[in-house]
Amino acid sequence: MKLKKILGIAGLAAASVLVLAACGAKSSESKSDNNTLNVGIMTLDDATEPVWDKVTELAKKEGVTIKLTEFTDYNQPNEALKNNEIDVNAFQHYNFLNSWNKDNKGDLVAAADTLLSPIRLFSGTDSSGKAKYTKVADIPEGSTISVPNDATNESRALYLLQAAGLIKLSVSGEEEATLDKISSNPKNLDIKEVDASQTASTLSSVAAAVINNSYAQSSNVDYKTTLYTEEVNNNSKQWVNIIAAQKDWKSSKKADAIKVLIKVYQSDEVGKLIQSSSNNIDIPAWEGATVTSSSDK
Repeated sequence: MKLKKILGIAGLAAASVLVLAACGAKSSESKSDNNTLNVGIMTLDDATEPVWDKVTELAKKEGVTIKLTEFTDYNQPNEALKNNEIDVNAFQHYNFLNSWNKDNKGDLVAAADTLLSPIRLFSGTDSSGKAKYTKVADIPEGSTISVPNDATNESRALYLLQAAGLIKLSVSGEEEATLDKISSNPKNLDIKEVDASQTASTLSSVAAAVINNSYAQSSNVDYKTTLYTEEVNNNSKQWVNIIAAQKDWKSSKKADAIKVLIKVYQSDEVGKLIQSSSNNIDIPAWEGATVTSSSDK
């Protein structure tokens, strides 16, 4: 009986150890899970891969593991975030997020600013392909400037022309700018609306053109012919890219990990990489970010 009692106590002790070990493992696993972030992004390319490599490296030093989930369709990352399939995403600007929330009854929010892919005003070219002008002030009175004709890009282009000092608008911020919202046009410029994909092809026949980066790059437009580059300000805020999260992310179990992601992303190291890996096409856009160089003239 005494032996059975001892064995019984020993067995109970052993069972207790196993239970405690299991609890410890579960606790450790839970902690590890909270320090792992699944980040939704679009397919990595030469410009974005170095940036995310650095973000992942810096986050690891802070005890956070970054796992990237790549998407090929712009409609997927927000849906995945809404369904808790990822923890955050980083692929869109404020305007896109606001439109998506409205169309999908979503309540995703911007957790932090990341970068801006500025649109640019490029000089028209002569018959030899050389830029006609080297600064905005050189554009003659009565000249033609081509801009994208879709509502979103045209509004953005008109705000750019205002920032360059060529026109004034009767709207501001996130209000849509249209040709009839031009309140002042001192050089009597003829602003020609064309399909966004055709703006680059108009360079030989206009004084200047506002061209989206995707079309400028695909058409091999020389960025040295830039007359003016969009800056981060109240009128361009809606085009700033963001890290998006669930509405209640600050009270979630991943809150600390997300804060680390924001901290390392908004570092000088990453800011410099955003510019260098994109050949200065993209710029860091968070408050206090340092833009190391610019194509503005």
